[in-house]
Amino acid sequence: MNASAVPRDPRDPRDRPARLTVGVVGSGRVGPTLAAALRLAGHRPVAASGVSDASVRRAAVLLPEVPLVTPAEVLARAELVLLTVPDDALPGLVEGLVETGAVRPGQLLVHTSGRYGTKVLSPALHAGALPLALHPAMTFTGTSVDVQRLAGCSFGVTAPDELRLAAEALVIEMGGEPEWVEEDARPLYHAALALGANHLVTLVAQSMELLGKAGVAAPDRMLGPLLGAALDNALRSGDAALTGPVARGDAGTVAAHVAELREHAPAAVPGYLAMARTTADRALAHGLLKPELAEDLLDVLADGDHHGGSGR
Repeated sequence: MNASAVPRDPRDPRDRPARLTVGVVGSGRVGPTLAAALRLAGHRPVAASGVSDASVRRAAVLLPEVPLVTPAEVLARAELVLLTVPDDALPGLVEGLVETGAVRPGQLLVHTSGRYGTKVLSPALHAGALPLALHPAMTFTGTSVDVQRLAGCSFGVTAPDELRLAAEALVIEMGGEPEWVEEDARPLYHAALALGANHLVTLVAQSMELLGKAGVAAPDRMLGPLLGAALDNALRSGDAALTGPVARGDAGTVAAHVAELREHAPAAVPGYLAMARTTADRALAHGLLKPELAEDLLDVLADGDHHGGSGR
């Protein structure tokens, strides 16, 4: 059979229209990963910017042979530009690029900030650029494993109505799942993700430290199955998955916890009390904690605050 007569896989990048040249401004953990994912979809990374040693190393691993140039030069070379800088740096970067004339009409400008929608790109919009906000709800390591983790990852997508299909298509090409987030809901959306993911890391690290102080040789091995089951149950059942002494109203056990933490890890006491109070409130609201047991429990938590404030 003639090779040209063999039907190609419909996913073959050669059969996809509108392949774009891609640039990255800010070679942190996110930008090179997304550019590498776009390359797998048939797009062509052509330039990146980054000055730190870590940025240079990441670019070399994830975007080999892609030159590191200035941000203005990235925009000069690319049709699709990923702006992957810290949230607080994004407004100034956009304004600077516009003021220097780096932004071209018809250029796709994509930022990955969870906090912002497309309004932060308004100066570029006035210069003729096409603004997209695509935030991957994922933690990144800055290594090639991140590209694989994008499979099935939800992206918070905000874009003008006329660009909605383009934004969703880019997310799908990177292996993600688009989730539409309205402009004015972006800060709340981002706060929700930070509350879950960022604070989870703090809680797990703190728990491992305390287990180590208690003499457990392998805290990670002990916590792995427990936390995995707790996360799975919480995602499936929400507050109905609550267990433990707070949800049961075991005020004596909670008092013992507070006393031990105050002696061995006083820095952990405020966080324990705050989370225990929130847990108690939610358990009460969902009928898991009996009101007659809640009173003693809340007294213990209030007493814990009192001792904390007195410095004892």
